[in-house]
Amino acid sequence: MMDLDRGTLARIDRKLLSELGHTETWQMVRVPASAAMWATWRRYCAALGISMGRAIARLIVHELGAVASAGSELEAGYASELHRRLVARAEELDVRERTLDEREGSLRASERLLRARTRPFTSSGNPKVGRNDPCPCGSGFKFKRCHDN
Repeated sequence: MMDLDRGTLARIDRKLLSELGHTETWQMVRVPASAAMWATWRRYCAALGISMGRAIARLIVHELGAVASAGSELEAGYASELHRRLVARAEELDVRERTLDEREGSLRASERLLRARTRPFTSSGNPKVGRNDPCPCGSGFKFKRCHDN
């Protein structure tokens, strides 16, 4: 399968359709061919009665037409490949998101333990709770709102 995307195929189609039958310009092309291949090409073109350059131009038009007509098949192949990649990427992202959620929960638990261990202690051995710290009873309020009334 050729490695062309939908946009490239659309550009080829537009260019091909806009240029067919319109003005021609001469383009210089270097063709990598052996002497034997070049001689065979010359004989072939002479037998058809066309110049070697015109024959190459016809081959180019033929190939572009084949690519343009195969566009729908290529698009279907690309669409299924892109869909497969998107599904795989979505699965990878779901796994990463779950892993990050688990790590975040672990970090929050570690942070709570660390805060509890680093609080200053009173003379009785209980941790000292500041007025703006969360209440140790677990109510979710600040200590000053929960037990300092």
